[in-house]
Amino acid sequence: MAQARTLKTSFTAGEVAPALLGRPDLRAYANGARRLRNVVIQPTGGVTRRPGLRHVAMLPGPARLVAFEFNTEQAYLLVLTDGLLTVFIDDGPVAQFPAPWTAAMLPQLAFTQSADTLLICHPELPPQRVTRTSHVAWTIAPWTFLREPFHRFASPEVTLTPSAATGSITLGASAALFTAAHAGIRFRIGGRRVVVTAVVSPTQAIAVVEEALAGTAATADWDEAAFSPVHGWPVTLCFHQDRLVLGGSRDLPNRLWLSRTGDLLNFDPGTGLDDQAIEFSLVSDQVNAIRAVFSGQHLQVFTSGTEWMVSGAPLTPGSIQLDRQTRVGSITARMVPPVDVDGATIFASRSGQGIFEFAYTDLQQLYQANDLGLVAQHLVRDPVSMCYDQRRRLLHVAMADGSLSTLTLYRAEQVTAWTRQETDGAFRALAEIEGTVWAVVERGGTLRLERFDEALGLDAALTGTAATPQDEWLGLSHLEGQVVGVVAEGAPREAALVRNGRVTIDPPATGVQVGLAFRHVIEPLPPDLGTALGTRAAPVRLVSVTFRLLETASLAVDLGRGAQPVPFRRLDTPMLDAGPAPFSGDVRLRALGWRSDAMRPLWRIEDDAPLPMTLLSVTTDTRMTD
Repeated sequence: MAQARTLKTSFTAGEVAPALLGRPDLRAYANGARRLRNVVIQPTGGVTRRPGLRHVAMLPGPARLVAFEFNTEQAYLLVLTDGLLTVFIDDGPVAQFPAPWTAAMLPQLAFTQSADTLLICHPELPPQRVTRTSHVAWTIAPWTFLREPFHRFASPEVTLTPSAATGSITLGASAALFTAAHAGIRFRIGGRRVVVTAVVSPTQAIAVVEEALAGTAATADWDEAAFSPVHGWPVTLCFHQDRLVLGGSRDLPNRLWLSRTGDLLNFDPGTGLDDQAIEFSLVSDQVNAIRAVFSGQHLQVFTSGTEWMVSGAPLTPGSIQLDRQTRVGSITARMVPPVDVDGATIFASRSGQGIFEFAYTDLQQLYQANDLGLVAQHLVRDPVSMCYDQRRRLLHVAMADGSLSTLTLYRAEQVTAWTRQETDGAFRALAEIEGTVWAVVERGGTLRLERFDEALGLDAALTGTAATPQDEWLGLSHLEGQVVGVVAEGAPREAALVRNGRVTIDPPATGVQVGLAFRHVIEPLPPDLGTALGTRAAPVRLVSVTFRLLETASLAVDLGRGAQPVPFRRLDTPMLDAGPAPFSGDVRLRALGWRSDAMRPLWRIEDDAPLPMTLLSVTTDTRMTD
């Protein structure tokens, strides 16, 4: 009878897809797990129960979250809902004002920030400027181009005939051209600007001359504003090398516009001087719509089918170079902005089944796109929102099914580990501000604003304190009618029912935490039965398992007969009703019985106690028949 000892020192491959259960030869198999739920992987390799979620506010409906960081001391969360923008500092709203977008527009809104100004665009909405003048003073209004870009949409043979060179004139078109939406739109005739004030018919409009025209003869030398209600507004935007970059529109999906250097709303190309505006189309075998523009080492352009690099040091009309890099494509159903992680750009693929890392290689002088979810494809399904927590090196990705997949990414130590977060509800939107991850969570048909809080072990939770012990705690209307978990004086209590926005506990306490319980699960991959003498078959017997823990207050382990709590507290510990003290060290458990099913896990950690748990390593002793 062969005996084996296996030491698992890290979980740096995270949860592994079921399709890889037959590949024990992979490094991911040795450092991975079969299920990792409601835990996160530390960059050092350990597994920690995730923080709970603090309830902040009820929301009127679907929302987008925008991090607005003026500096490290002044950071705000902007909550965009149907026709409304609400500004939060910490956990409280400080400003709220009407906004021009609708709930249907929220998924396609794009935004970028410069100092105290946030620019927002949508292909069906005039671009908006949100400006902060103080904590509580905010304004929103359409931005006005100093010089807007123009484009010729009509056929080359269509001509315009002005009735005069100055003042109020009539424009006659040689073919049907004008629509009612052209009112207020600028045209250029021979490079001179006029503004349409009224549309008489498809071939005739009234206009006011802004720059005296050269003559009144019919001419094909004319164009019209690139952005308008007729042809759509910018799809996406960013700042790069002191220029405002606009990417795509409804009728020009593959075109880029770069403003003049230092003059962000001036898109006049002038005579092509180095600091003047630039515009061009992505010419390729396919006309793929631009989905995002991102400022990194180079200007990166993400389209529905390809990824591009726009280079030039600096970018000028004469030095600009455009090179297609990879053919992955970005998601089109909604706007999922790329995020920067240690100099690489992370984006969601068009298929909705991949999170890719777009990274520049100095050796080859080009970008490569690597699928970060290759070994955990079951956890990446139709991303809807994404944010990165730099402090903890965690990339959070909300999925259309309401789950939250979390990636610990630390390339220097070869850590690429996915886990999945689940709650009694659905994650709908995410944002990160200075290490705090905010989420829009749907619970019971209502939407709430919540944030991860390391001081909590429950979801949708609130905390309360009192000078004297209290048995009744109020302010829980958001959990009305639900059975909730309670932590009092640091110790878990029996579950309670929220009635009339309150819970009753016994005995009373001076400090409580009340919220929805969630269960964390750590389940290993099936044992690798290969030995130096060849591959053996089941049955296999687990003799013992040793867990190395760090600052752990609760542990429940299933060795084949259901999850059982592991006691840490000694009987001589004073105040047995107080919160358990965190335990660090090894816990060795013995097991009984043989396993004939090699796919069954040898052990499993499963616990809903709202207390901290960190697993560093696992040592298993097994026996197999000869």
